[in-house]
Amino acid sequence: MNEFFFGTYPYIALAVLAIGSVARYERDPFTWKSSSSQLLRRKQLMVGSVLFHVGVLVIFFGHLFGLLIPIQVYEAFGIVPEVKTIMAASLGGIAGIMAIIGALMLAHRRLVDPRVRATSSFWDTAIILLLIAQLTLGLISVPVSLATIEEGEVVKFMAWAFGIFTFDPKAASYLIDVPLIFKLHIFLGLTIFLIFPFTRLVHMLSAPVRYIWRPGFQIVRSRRKKPAR
Repeated sequence: MNEFFFGTYPYIALAVLAIGSVARYERDPFTWKSSSSQLLRRKQLMVGSVLFHVGVLVIFFGHLFGLLIPIQVYEAFGIVPEVKTIMAASLGGIAGIMAIIGALMLAHRRLVDPRVRATSSFWDTAIILLLIAQLTLGLISVPVSLATIEEGEVVKFMAWAFGIFTFDPKAASYLIDVPLIFKLHIFLGLTIFLIFPFTRLVHMLSAPVRYIWRPGFQIVRSRRKKPAR
């Protein structure tokens, strides 16, 4: 099971993420959006959205650079694994608290407000709840990381992530003896990648590059009034 969840499942999730995202963009480009409900309940959306997005972006890039940059690079700058763990736990903990507060506000708005709930799809609600669960697991793992700092868990995670992207057949073995909370956190993260193409999260892949060279003015036609009889 360890080999499947952490050796095979990552490739399934990443393949569905890549192929599914391209297929959705080609087949249903008009669904490639976040489907904003800002007009229905603006104030709570703005506060929750800012907290959530700032926190998630810090967490995402923290995981990206923290897992995929070889440990030798950190050691070259004098950052030993113990220091890296403390840095990741501190920054990730703060960002995680921000993100989960924002996510709870967004979930409350989506579940409680009847107008927002009426315009929400199944995946709109499911993905925010899954993200809350993932953020919760991440926050729980922070004290566990600090408690096991001498065991070098962070090095195992880096070796696993680097092994997945370099097709190391032994990648799953690096996680065989890590605490369960970390395994659940990784598994749920991979599951979010798996369902990514079918949710509103696809808007993360869009960058408004065309706005750089688009015309400065837009032509808006006024509605002609019918002549009075």
